[in-house]
Amino acid sequence: MKRLLIVFHSMTGGTQQMAQAAYEGASSEPGVAVQLRLARETHTEDVLAADAYVFATPENLAAMSGQMKDFFDRTYYGALERINARAYASLVCAGSDGQNAVRQIDRICTGWRLKRVADPLIICTHAQTPEAILAPKTIAPADLDRCREIGAAMAAGLALGIY
Repeated sequence: MKRLLIVFHSMTGGTQQMAQAAYEGASSEPGVAVQLRLARETHTEDVLAADAYVFATPENLAAMSGQMKDFFDRTYYGALERINARAYASLVCAGSDGQNAVRQIDRICTGWRLKRVADPLIICTHAQTPEAILAPKTIAPADLDRCREIGAAMAAGLALGIY
């Protein structure tokens, strides 16, 4: 059975909703085991056991979150040269832009020699004040549908042996 690992961190709930939607989409595909894991609880063994990945992070100070960075720091060398050519996609819950968080994930995945199989999905909440940035987020249903589609496409690609 193929395995899809969805790793996420969320402070205000937006990224968690996005990761959960990707999980729901992926779970609809028979023959694929889908695991949804908090970044702080994900280890090298989880990365090695998966056949493809979805990485979901909020944009914090124009970067991926510290807990996502910690996840990559803790797992990078243990997985290096052991997961080459596996597929990945990324989801970013951004306040304004999200592009730098995507660049960071892409650079790490380039080092891991993963292949990006979907355009990064950046959902912009337009939170710009301290109060808005720290407030709980609600992701629009249409945006959650896009997250579900990415999860479903990742799982379908695994099930069909495309990646």
